Amino acid sequence: MAQIDYDEDETSEDSEHPQWRRRLVTWVLAAIGLGLGFLIPYTLYLNHEVSERFGQLRWQIPTRVYARPLQLAPGLTIDATTLKTELDAAAYHAGDGARPGTYARNGGRWLISSRGFNDVDGAVAARRIELVLSGGRVASLREAGRRQSLKSARLDPARIATLYGQKQEERRLVRIEEVPELLVTGLQAVEDRDFNHHFGIDVTGMVRAAFKTATGTKQGASTLTQQLARSGLLGIGREQTLTRKGKEILYALLIDARYDKRTILEAYLNQVYLGQRGAQAIHGVAAGSEFWFGRDLRDLSTEQVALLVGIVRGPSYYDPRRNPERALERRNFALGEFHETGLIDDAEYQRALKAPLGITQTPGSVAANRFPAYVDLVRRQLARDYPADALSGAGLSVMSGMQPSAQGLAEAAVSRTLKSLDHKTRPPLQSGLIVTDVHNGEVVAVVGSRSFDEHGFNRAVEAQRPVGSLLKPFVYLLALAQPGKYSLATWVDDSPVTVALGKGKNWNPGNSDGRSHGSVHLVDALAMSYNQATVRVGMQVDPERVATLIRTLAGIEAEPNPSLILGAVDQSPYAMAQLYQFLASGGEIQPLHAVRGVLDANGKAVNRYDKAPAPAQEGDAIAARLITVALQQAVSNGTGTQLIRDGLGRLSPAGKTGTSNDGRDSWFAGWTGDHLAVIWVGNDQNKETGLYGATGAMRVWSAIFSRLPTAPLKVGDKGLDWQWVAGTHTTDADCAGARRFAFVAGFAPSYAPCPAPQPVAEEEGGWREWFGFGKREDEAPAEAQPSTPASKDDAP
Repeated sequence: MAQIDYDEDETSEDSEHPQWRRRLVTWVLAAIGLGLGFLIPYTLYLNHEVSERFGQLRWQIPTRVYARPLQLAPGLTIDATTLKTELDAAAYHAGDGARPGTYARNGGRWLISSRGFNDVDGAVAARRIELVLSGGRVASLREAGRRQSLKSARLDPARIATLYGQKQEERRLVRIEEVPELLVTGLQAVEDRDFNHHFGIDVTGMVRAAFKTATGTKQGASTLTQQLARSGLLGIGREQTLTRKGKEILYALLIDARYDKRTILEAYLNQVYLGQRGAQAIHGVAAGSEFWFGRDLRDLSTEQVALLVGIVRGPSYYDPRRNPERALERRNFALGEFHETGLIDDAEYQRALKAPLGITQTPGSVAANRFPAYVDLVRRQLARDYPADALSGAGLSVMSGMQPSAQGLAEAAVSRTLKSLDHKTRPPLQSGLIVTDVHNGEVVAVVGSRSFDEHGFNRAVEAQRPVGSLLKPFVYLLALAQPGKYSLATWVDDSPVTVALGKGKNWNPGNSDGRSHGSVHLVDALAMSYNQATVRVGMQVDPERVATLIRTLAGIEAEPNPSLILGAVDQSPYAMAQLYQFLASGGEIQPLHAVRGVLDANGKAVNRYDKAPAPAQEGDAIAARLITVALQQAVSNGTGTQLIRDGLGRLSPAGKTGTSNDGRDSWFAGWTGDHLAVIWVGNDQNKETGLYGATGAMRVWSAIFSRLPTAPLKVGDKGLDWQWVAGTHTTDADCAGARRFAFVAGFAPSYAPCPAPQPVAEEEGGWREWFGFGKREDEAPAEAQPSTPASKDDAP
């Protein structure tokens, strides 16, 4: 019975165990099922995220704006100071001239090693060149180490601005083959020696790190793949949680499974966080190299590579500008890892240990926009092809026409000149200016404010101010286009003039000195800027034709009132530069452009704006030459003679001053054989400045061209016939009082023997004032109203 009872108990107990085991198995299987049910979809989701976000790296690249490449050629006008300015702007460094991005100088002989780059017409290969500067020109240019001369050579351009997307991230993508080998292998030696063999995570390292952490010593175990996963590329936060760590590990495993090691390493090199400048985050080794060393990645020394690798661990903690001792210790640690793994030998290791950190005192060329006025013009000119937000963060390269040396000189000239002209009883002066290349219409410099880094109102483009006498040359241009009626030698009447406006109203413009000058040669009327003579010529030409001409040449819309003859129209420096480009280019229609072209992320041109202008028509070229001759005389003997006293006679410049009513606006437009500059000086309150064209804007022009290397202005003789003239006839050169004039070929007056001597007073005001005995004057009334007082210009 007892046995039976025992057996019954045992049977009951045995029957309960399978139930418990079945429940346990069920729970485990359910847990696994639930886990897999969650993990598999979640892993698939993360896999999709990896695929999508990993490929988005290229869309995070900002668009960069570059200056024009420096084109060197024998005979180019350039001096040593300008050449160095251009090299410095493009981040070249003094060195041996053998490594890309370095130059060596020995007197007038320069050895320069350029970097390859993409330009609007294709790839430009890196090369080593040797040039000799002599007399302010390139005397010779050749391939270094060879005797063969070069016709030209282009140096890679300076970056002048960065257009970011929504993220303020500085990044310049590089291919892994563009990264120095020591940086690639050194990064692995310091951060992840087993990178080429693990599958995204280092299990051994994680166990070792966990043990160290348990014993109170913090040690990281993240692979480069894990660092890439959490750096922000895949949108994972930086909070230290188990969830974050789990995501990081899964991402790393997925990245390693989907992509090869080369792709992962290249992405890391372009994504790694290396510093901060305000709101601007520095990502990638290329941007980091520029930020810390002001150098191209390819130009880094061993110790600089070690520092860059070293601060990967903590850019803020090891900031070499704020914490140089920490940075030095970290750099030397990296050098030790390089040496231990055989990446550098003993000699290089010892040399690098003794070297300084080699950083720049201020962050390198990663500023968002150093030249806001110029970049504003760039944006405006691209607006028709790119929506407002299409440029930022698109990874494009905008190749501009900026000449860094000209931009620097323009900014310095505005700063110095306005400071010297400021008066405590008047509002502070402002300025806007445009400098162009007369050969192709490229805008090489823009100043929109005396505070050059000031964003906002761009006075070079947006300021609309009365142009005054700056318009007069185009009145005379129309007259000289009728060679059977007008020439530079034509006598015009500078006596009081009355213009009927209708409805019983008259306009009586006068000269600023209150005097009339009688009969004067047309060239003198323009050079001296006589209002009365100009109005007579303009009324015969017809204001309607003046309005049509300026609309054709520069898109300027103006009412064809008689006062337009004397410049009663409000325009910007940019619009007037477009107008004067016609004269400066010798009669070519050259649309001004700040952008030469746009390259895509692969360096291929997608838009070009640097098409060569059509040759000038023969009649336009001849008329432009005649006006240029007259405005050269305006500088040598007329309203611009201060330029001669400033020592600029060597350039034979042509120029025209302008001053609006009451001295509110001071203008000057002038050009040489290479450059045109149009300058406005005034104040934002539109109040009187006390300045004439010659005492304000022309002083800025003088300050620029006193230092800017530029060729003298030479007016060709094609289509012109130079003759000596006395009275109204051509005559012999030795005739008393004879002057030499340029005529359109075939339209010179008839010959006559030397006339009898005439008293000087017969050409009152003109001939005498030509030699500086009289006053010069200028300017238009602002509106076509009866008896409007004439404005002044350029007191002697």
